[in-house]
Amino acid sequence: MCATYGLQPFFDLPPMDERENRLMLEQWMEERGGTAKITGKKARNLNPLITADEKGRRELDLAWWWIHLGNQPAKFSAFNARDDKLLSSRVWKGPFREHRALAPANWYIEKGKRFVLPEGETFGIASITTTAQTDDGDMLTYALVTRDAVNEAATVHPRMPLILPRDLHDDWLDPTIPGDGDLLAEAISASEELSRSVHIVQPGSPDALF
Repeated sequence: MCATYGLQPFFDLPPMDERENRLMLEQWMEERGGTAKITGKKARNLNPLITADEKGRRELDLAWWWIHLGNQPAKFSAFNARDDKLLSSRVWKGPFREHRALAPANWYIEKGKRFVLPEGETFGIASITTTAQTDDGDMLTYALVTRDAVNEAATVHPRMPLILPRDLHDDWLDPTIPGDGDLLAEAISASEELSRSVHIVQPGSPDALF
């Protein structure tokens, strides 16, 4: 289960490249060291998340990495959502139908191993969201979607983040496209090539990004 991922200052995934969003990301990286962390009950380690409105326009928000239910953090582990539960779980199926997002990343860590794509490119991790009402206003909350691990990732853990290719990003984000079996099957199939190319990097190697 992915519990740590992060970003390098490569703002090539829309709308990260927009000026206002770049400034927000740079501030987040300075404050958080470019590492997304699970948010506890009190501390707000909010992380960048890409969403889209009903017209398909992408937005970048800071979100709480732990799905909220009834305006409170879920009392179970709600930072990862299994792909095979999205259609059946009473917790996940609602957000999957209508409230999907992308968590931008350049790397993720599993059991102390850092995984990247070739060339360290930025990728989008499929996510689902809810909106919590707080004293400070609406707050976006999310869980990463995971799939069966393959290739090198499977040597470390049986699950891995669901990394989506860019040509599927618009469909995944579009709230007018229902989160159903067809979309899920397409996402899993489309993620296969990227999932197989994920590999472990060692500190000091050319593609280590740290």
